[in-house]
Amino acid sequence: MSRPQGPVKPVDRRVWGLAGVGIGGFALAGIYRLSGLGIPCPLHTLTGLDCPFCGATRMAAALLDGDLNAAWHFNAAILILGPLIGVAIGYEVVAWSLSRAGWLSLPRPRLSPRAVAILTKVALGALLIFGVLRNF
Repeated sequence: MSRPQGPVKPVDRRVWGLAGVGIGGFALAGIYRLSGLGIPCPLHTLTGLDCPFCGATRMAAALLDGDLNAAWHFNAAILILGPLIGVAIGYEVVAWSLSRAGWLSLPRPRLSPRAVAILTKVALGALLIFGVLRNF
């Protein structure tokens, strides 16, 4: 590892978007934990079925309370995918920040557009399957 030389590649806008969603989700969980106010799921409201994201706010609130068992029961898929995505995003943002500050140049692997498309489809497919199975 060395000091960065030359211009620093910016962080992909999708990474910033996912980071914003994660931060916003934990902010909503904090509000839910403090006040009991949550955002109702439109699919659940209209059909009574749970979507793949139903329970995610309660799951994050349970994590804020340190209750991993409750978090697992509220939404296991997001409990598994969330930290994986969070670590990848956190590393990218920290590596970019250190390079931008001129302190340290960490490797920043880049996925090909094809790999991004495949990973996106796999994650969405897994969430879709989870959403169907949780309603049985």
